Amino acid sequence: MKRETVNQLSGQLKEIIDSYGLAIMGIATRQTLQGGPPSADLSYVLPEGKSAISFALPLKKDFIRPFLAKKDRLSHERDNLQVNILATGLAAHLAKHLEQRGFPSVGVVANESYRDEEKIGRLGMHPDLSHRYIAVRSGVGWFGFSGNIITREYGAAVILGTCVTTADLDPTEPLPPEKSYCNRCELCLASCCSGLMDPEQQTKVTLGGREFSYSKRKDYLRCEFVCGGMTGLHPTKKWSTWSPGRFAMPEDDQAFRDAMIKGIKAYSRRPAMEGGFPHILMRTKLYLTCGNCQLLCWPDPEDRKENFRILTSSGTVIQKPDGSLERISAEEAEAYVMGLDEGKRSLYV
Repeated sequence: MKRETVNQLSGQLKEIIDSYGLAIMGIATRQTLQGGPPSADLSYVLPEGKSAISFALPLKKDFIRPFLAKKDRLSHERDNLQVNILATGLAAHLAKHLEQRGFPSVGVVANESYRDEEKIGRLGMHPDLSHRYIAVRSGVGWFGFSGNIITREYGAAVILGTCVTTADLDPTEPLPPEKSYCNRCELCLASCCSGLMDPEQQTKVTLGGREFSYSKRKDYLRCEFVCGGMTGLHPTKKWSTWSPGRFAMPEDDQAFRDAMIKGIKAYSRRPAMEGGFPHILMRTKLYLTCGNCQLLCWPDPEDRKENFRILTSSGTVIQKPDGSLERISAEEAEAYVMGLDEGKRSLYV
């Protein structure tokens, strides 16, 4: 493409994204992603793909604190689902626009699209394409300590989207590392019941000659154990996620996998809750019960502290026989669960 045409096309794409409101956009290319992990390879979703348009859409902050306080679960869950669908739809819209301009393109699904890998199938939860790598390389945001993408406008409370195209677009630059608001407060780590993040070791990723880093992560199934709703009680036993599960999180990998199997079986036998949605890796509905590391990370450090205070003073959740959830104190929850008959208690602990 001629340079003027490239600039015009990039401008049109930005106008499309801006029309959805509040979105942040960047562009990465094969060259700027070169040397990255397999999930940074554009050719996996489009063999002739040359560029990727990255964007971030914010989650509604009005629903986040009631979610962290365990006062209102459904509003945030519905907003999360709707923003994911919006991101997927926007990616598809960009792809169709580019296709009709003569550039074959693919809109990448915002979430729940995993590579079918040898031996483990989709259980490795490796995405077709990493929205995070493309977002950080194109300047949509930085890596926070947690590994989530943090944006200057909305913090980590965003849903990322990507469109891969054969159009040869000009890449945008990464954000200056020194401008990142992440000050390693590590409240993301403190808000995680799974122990997914290593407090000392880092993962380093090189994309197009630029190095990025975030905390090293342990087995991703640890996150699935908590964010999937099997368990949610923090090791201190003073607070929980929205999950009524109280299974311990073993450090030993084999013991953890045994606990995971037990948790999955128990989860499938619990009473149905309000809301939820089908998930490709689960036989029953998935309910949004966590995401704390993402949700509490707002740009203002005082806001982060307040979000953490709200979360850790919110007590624990129990499930009633009709499936409904109730937020009560840690002591009351312990007494309630221990007072259940053995069969019902085994669904939670």
